[in-house]
Amino acid sequence: MSQETEFTLSELMIVAAAEAFRGDGEILVTGIGPLPRIAAGLAKLSFEPGLMMTDGEAYLTEEPVPLGVSRDEVPGFSGWMPYARVFSTLWRGQRHAMVTPVQVDRWAQGNISCLGDFAKPKVQMLGVRGFPGNSISHKNSMLIPAHSKRVFIEGEVDVVCSVGFSDERWPEGMRRPEVQFGRIVTDLCVMDFNGPDHASRVLSLHPGVSFDMVQEATGFPLLAAEGMGETPAPTAEQLEIIRRLDPRDMRAHAVKGNPPGVRQAA
Repeated sequence: MSQETEFTLSELMIVAAAEAFRGDGEILVTGIGPLPRIAAGLAKLSFEPGLMMTDGEAYLTEEPVPLGVSRDEVPGFSGWMPYARVFSTLWRGQRHAMVTPVQVDRWAQGNISCLGDFAKPKVQMLGVRGFPGNSISHKNSMLIPAHSKRVFIEGEVDVVCSVGFSDERWPEGMRRPEVQFGRIVTDLCVMDFNGPDHASRVLSLHPGVSFDMVQEATGFPLLAAEGMGETPAPTAEQLEIIRRLDPRDMRAHAVKGNPPGVRQAA
């Protein structure tokens, strides 16, 4: 594959996020938000053709649906995917979602509900939505557009919406379900929770980012994964697919300021 030298940080993150779906095979993928959605489509069109995708409403599609298109522009449908079928699929574990929580802790627990005390929150958000059932039923990954200690917090998330690897919130004697966690893609790096005792590891650093910069922006200790290197830049072919999937350049608004993919020296 040929290489282009100019790309945005959003495009770098899309390519890194697509790798979260590598090896998934024939399962339903759901990218929640512009960058995860483009990433899922890029994975299907590049190296995982068996991935199942929906139009976001009620139908399965053979081709990923580009962002911002009208119903008349949607490719032909290949099957019916109402809520009942979605739930029967995810409860069997045949789904991989990529989500964007507002808080993540060292146990991979995520929060989208509220900030502060649950009874009197400082900020009220979505509520727990489908996070509890999703996190115990199928694989999940995350994409965080602004890596900071406000997201990757020092203690436990204010509301545990998606479960992780902590045993603290489970009733005594209850068997904790096995959690399937993929990777986290941020504007600084790519991470997972596959270190010793599910410690968080940095798998790759985005161009111009150091490990110390990532640790400084994270509220809990990180490990450098063996072989940690630089996040691969998008190829010309990948950028062409990204443009097809996002013809209105909605990705330009996903990361503040739409910075270039190679960080400039301070």
